[in-house]
Amino acid sequence: MDTNGHEKEILERELVYSVVGCALEVLRTLGHGMSEKPYENALVTEFRLRAIAFEQQPRYNVMYKSVCVGEFVPDLVVERRLIVDAKVVETIGDREYGQMLNYLRIAGLRVGLLLNFHQPKLEWKRVVL
Repeated sequence: MDTNGHEKEILERELVYSVVGCALEVLRTLGHGMSEKPYENALVTEFRLRAIAFEQQPRYNVMYKSVCVGEFVPDLVVERRLIVDAKVVETIGDREYGQMLNYLRIAGLRVGLLLNFHQPKLEWKRVVL
């Protein structure tokens, strides 16, 4: 709650929790420590089972002074509102966090979700631009 006693709105709260629920099911079923692609593909399957709209590997141009200098391809964009990046790293750190901030800027979105499947317990971080 804020100083006026009102609950602050958390951007995309329900969507983030839905996706984390999917990730928990994926981790429970597959186990931890594989490469990233099986987790991404399992999330796609889980999204379909739960009727969650998504795009897998959409392409975004990276612009520099009005010139396209490359391409950014996120793992998943859920309901055109949330970038989801599946990771298998020791721990989510500044590199992954900074990368997600760049992804959000490029895609023109406000919220991202980093999911780390390296450990037996899911590590996840919500990133807001």
